[in-house]
Amino acid sequence: MRDYTFAGGTAVVTGAASGIGEALALDLAQRGSNLVLVDRDAERLDDVAGRIRAAQPALRVATHVVDLSDDEATAALAATLVAEHPETTLLVNNAGVALGGRFDQVTLEEFDWVMAINFRAVVRLTHALVPVLKRHPGAHVVNVSSVFGIFAPAGQAAYSASKFAVRGFSESLRHELAQDDVGVTVVHPGGIRTRIAESARTGSGVSPEEYEVGRKQFAKLLRMPPEQAAAQIVTAIEKRRPRLLIGWSAKVPDVLVRLLPGSYWKLIARRAAPAKPPTAA
Repeated sequence: MRDYTFAGGTAVVTGAASGIGEALALDLAQRGSNLVLVDRDAERLDDVAGRIRAAQPALRVATHVVDLSDDEATAALAATLVAEHPETTLLVNNAGVALGGRFDQVTLEEFDWVMAINFRAVVRLTHALVPVLKRHPGAHVVNVSSVFGIFAPAGQAAYSASKFAVRGFSESLRHELAQDDVGVTVVHPGGIRTRIAESARTGSGVSPEEYEVGRKQFAKLLRMPPEQAAAQIVTAIEKRRPRLLIGWSAKVPDVLVRLLPGSYWKLIARRAAPAKPPTAA
């Protein structure tokens, strides 16, 4: 499969108002891609689009403000994208949310909120746009999973379920679309410094003390600037890489899970556990 051509193409990017999505939009614009940007944050999305239009006045930049947790709104968005952007050559399913708490601390409604945004929206938008992409040989799909789509930590049942689902969906889709000259990349970022910690929800059954501990631990993991992650994703698109692990915080767990598929969590939990205070002799 030949390298992806950015100039003159049209890229649909979800979660484009901040973090990796924003950085991707800016990078793709610099490479000459027209853009269709999707996010629920209208103010931030307008700011990103405005900066791109000012820097790249020759490009077409469209925006759609949609809450992807709303299945009906997502279905309507999918129909709009097909009708208004039949020239689409790249789909980047980047939008994502997190939910903290053990499975017995979250409601089914909270669990479904995560699945709606992280997985069902990916499926809906991809299903709608696959026929469009197939009409443009050399097109590409990017689905952003997570390091938690490689291993599943305690307290992240909903998030891991959604990201493992994205991983499996992407791999099957890649095999199906290869004959149509459409590439598929699944991305597993490690700790990227995005707003996901700010937008994350906490299960209804999680105590304030547990919430604060979890928030601080989660925030410590988010170290890599989103611009670095976006640059790696753009290269993966260009080179048609099937799978991208971003950062050592994704690469090390990937190896660990391969070596210890049934017992990796014992090792991770032991290393993550706080040290116990010394006892008196």
